[in-house]
Amino acid sequence: MALVTTTEMFKKAYAGGYAIGAFNINNMEIIQAITEAAEEEKSPVILQVSAGARKYAKHTYLMALAKAAIEDTGIDLALHLDHGDSFELCKSCIDGGFTSVMIDGSKYGFEENIALTRKVVEYAHDRGVVVEAELGKLAGVEDDVNVSEDDAMYTNPDEVEEFVSKTGVDSLAIAIGTSHGAYKFKGEPRLRFDILEEVGRRLPGFPIVLHGASSVIPELVDEINACGGAMDGARGVPEEMLRQAARLAVCKINIDSDIRLAMTAGIRRVMTQDPSAFDPRKYLSVGREEVKKMVKHKIHTVLGSAGTL
Repeated sequence: MALVTTTEMFKKAYAGGYAIGAFNINNMEIIQAITEAAEEEKSPVILQVSAGARKYAKHTYLMALAKAAIEDTGIDLALHLDHGDSFELCKSCIDGGFTSVMIDGSKYGFEENIALTRKVVEYAHDRGVVVEAELGKLAGVEDDVNVSEDDAMYTNPDEVEEFVSKTGVDSLAIAIGTSHGAYKFKGEPRLRFDILEEVGRRLPGFPIVLHGASSVIPELVDEINACGGAMDGARGVPEEMLRQAARLAVCKINIDSDIRLAMTAGIRRVMTQDPSAFDPRKYLSVGREEVKKMVKHKIHTVLGSAGTL
């Protein structure tokens, strides 16, 4: 068992009408929860590292934890850089052992995005690493990514063939109405499945990625609020919409906010029920179990990837 690329994962997912969960990691407990859930459900998973997580936990620790999870569970894992904003950051992760990187050039114009993505692709492919890029621009806030609703932009299907052809990218994140963070919709949730279907028609068999795809599980939000939290109005993407996307061209669905919510709900529950608690092992273990339960739920209800290893 080893760190692997997403190439074979995506081929199987596309053919099988399911998606791979890309779960953001920040510490040992979150990695344990994700990988134990994957082992028990016999589901492939991607461990995903944001630039913020890499600063917080440090590259060396994250690499060691990912390798420990492989040894502990006996399953292959992909280790992916989420929202790399520069060639230098992507290069550092590639050189440091990541098997997949995302170069996010969505803040640039079309031609500049192509040039930056191509540069990363050439470096990565020479070293056996795969690359994800983004076309279109998602709203919301996640670590260093902060895009206002006014600046958000749907992916233009007319551009996808040229972008993929000129960059040689391995997968493509598109914007169809999802957004980063825990406050995704002010009105009724709506995804542009017409864009997704057209992209799938223009790029048959090509893996598409959805960012900002946490469901902001209401039960977790309710528990956090009941235990002293303040998350009124938090709202995510309905799970049935994500499952529909997974049946189409979407092979990778990113999940971050739901992990944070599950961990927070578990910790707040312990602190509320036992104000004298001060042993991190006690409250972090409960948070870990909540994350594990949530990941299993996603594997069955959203991703459809259970039993595919």
